[in-house]
Amino acid sequence: MSGAVDRNETPRLPRVIPSGARIVVRTKAGADPNTGRMTYRDFVGHVQQWNGTTLKMIRDAAANGSRPEQQVSIEADSIMRLKPIPERPSTAARRKASDKA
Repeated sequence: MSGAVDRNETPRLPRVIPSGARIVVRTKAGADPNTGRMTYRDFVGHVQQWNGTTLKMIRDAAANGSRPEQQVSIEADSIMRLKPIPERPSTAARRKASDKA
């Protein structure tokens, strides 16, 4: 599920992404008007559905609370890379780890 790129710079997307999988998706956000450089947007969350054309996922809330959890739909042609990532540790687990430090 790495989102390897073929010779035409098109990412090879998986045929199947399991529902509930936690992933990060990097999408094209367009060119920066000042520099002309390509910009990207990352989405981290849990897959709801993938049909090969559209990825529906629940985007995680921001860790600092600045953005709530939200449902997003991402078109396959805007996806640059997909990558599985581990679950966030629970709040209780983070507290235990910080208590040990």
